[in-house]
Amino acid sequence: MKDLDLIRQLIRETLMLEGIYDPNILKAVFMAGGPGSGKSHTAKLIFGGDTENTLSSATASGLKLVNSDPAFEANLEKAGVSPGDLATMPDEEFAKMTMGPDSPRGRAKKTRDTARGHYTDGRLGVVIDGTGDDFSKISAKKTEMENLGYDTMMIFVNTSLEVAQERNANRKRKLKPELVEDIWNDVQQNMGAFQGLFGGGNFAIVDNTKYGPVSSAVSKAVNAFLRKPIENPVGKKWMKQELEAKGPQAKLPRNRPDAGGGSRAAKRISDMSHPKRRPTE
Repeated sequence: MKDLDLIRQLIRETLMLEGIYDPNILKAVFMAGGPGSGKSHTAKLIFGGDTENTLSSATASGLKLVNSDPAFEANLEKAGVSPGDLATMPDEEFAKMTMGPDSPRGRAKKTRDTARGHYTDGRLGVVIDGTGDDFSKISAKKTEMENLGYDTMMIFVNTSLEVAQERNANRKRKLKPELVEDIWNDVQQNMGAFQGLFGGGNFAIVDNTKYGPVSSAVSKAVNAFLRKPIENPVGKKWMKQELEAKGPQAKLPRNRPDAGGGSRAAKRISDMSHPKRRPTE
């Protein structure tokens, strides 16, 4: 059996085995922050992901990481383009790499959306890793997830512009300094709007100017969100239907931040799809 066929089989197994009793179902956490803020690394610290494997999507909390960047870098390399060259290539060439559905970025987004679709079909918990420079996109995605029954939260990962530029210069996939500054400014301007959109109780800020342990305040906010019973009426209805389908002895599941390992099938999918490599940052 080819790897792709096996991955598809494992995805089907995941959807069959998981569902109403999967840890932290119907919880969607949005990550926001500019280039070089360390969103992906911070998400793995918070939710128990493998920080040594930048391509892994499984976490100990059971939430699945959704991020197009790993696939984007892989697509660039397949096209013979070093991710570091994005910072120096002409604008026309940069557009070819990042604009349109057939570009390396466009194909990466399709890969991301396919994975997210598999997760949300079973209402599995997800961590959606985005930039946050476009408020309308985050707002629309929040509405989409809530229409599926999810409760939502945002973690805003903040850094100074100076630190963002330094990290951008030192990471594998680089952007032009002026683009980093433009995105950083847009993200900063959206911070207050995001807080209003998600509400103070479901919005947490991580000061990532210096890498270190996540603050106890952020950990408490995340744990409270994950432990809280589903509040979304659409989600409650879905859970009721799932329980009724299992029979009268079925019990209401309890979400736990420390669910431990998530799904074995999901981890196998992630490991097969993305061979392990060490981070470059």
